[in-house]
Amino acid sequence: MSITTVRRLAFVAAVLGLLLALILFAPARWLAAALGQASGGQVQLVNARGSVWTGQADLLLTGGEGSRTRSALPQGLRWRLRPAWHDGGPALALALQAPCCTPQPLNLHLRPGLSETALDIASFDSRWPAELLAGLGTPWNTLRLQGTLALRSDGLRVALSSGRARLQGGLDIDALDVASRMSSIRPLGSYRASLRAEADGDTARLDVQTLSGALLLQGNGQWIGGRLRFAGDARAAPGNEEALANLLNIVGRRQGDRSVITIG
Repeated sequence: MSITTVRRLAFVAAVLGLLLALILFAPARWLAAALGQASGGQVQLVNARGSVWTGQADLLLTGGEGSRTRSALPQGLRWRLRPAWHDGGPALALALQAPCCTPQPLNLHLRPGLSETALDIASFDSRWPAELLAGLGTPWNTLRLQGTLALRSDGLRVALSSGRARLQGGLDIDALDVASRMSSIRPLGSYRASLRAEADGDTARLDVQTLSGALLLQGNGQWIGGRLRFAGDARAAPGNEEALANLLNIVGRRQGDRSVITIG
């Protein structure tokens, strides 16, 4: 073997070694930058430490690029990312843990493909501070909600194909002992939003109901191909009309004693 060939092989080996090192030891701030760009600045990882594969950071929610509103997740977020084989193909396995909110890590599998990219979320049960929503800007920074958001699912899949999103499984969100700076009544009540996918995967049904409280919420809608349409209303329980008048003016369009809420 000639000296030139040896030098070429050594150069190729060095380049491959460098690429492997970049992959294995990619800093966590690269992941933070990618997430910030993908979310339009609404979800940010700051003070990121570790690597893309194993790291931790403080999680901020904001109103987007240039927004001054922001909120932080107490105790931050930790992650572990690994290559995996899932559902008959190569995938990335991600374990997320928020010390404040997830008794067990959230386990996700991302399986990219030429015709379809799928995200599978294993069954989970978690509780998050409602105050976190204020960071997203209007209307959350006006309402300044307090309370607990209990999220749970027996398993959820979101698949993106030809620009359309398909859903399998379901998700329940309980907003417990909710309060707002726009009302002196504390708490306003507790509420449940349930999302259930239809058999075709293109459509999911959303139902909102009041579990208890002075502010009565109800409504239903559909999630079709990644777009949400919802119609509902809010009203005060008897005896609470005056105390809730200002809040009802904000959450929707007033129509007599109720406030009409529409999305999409």
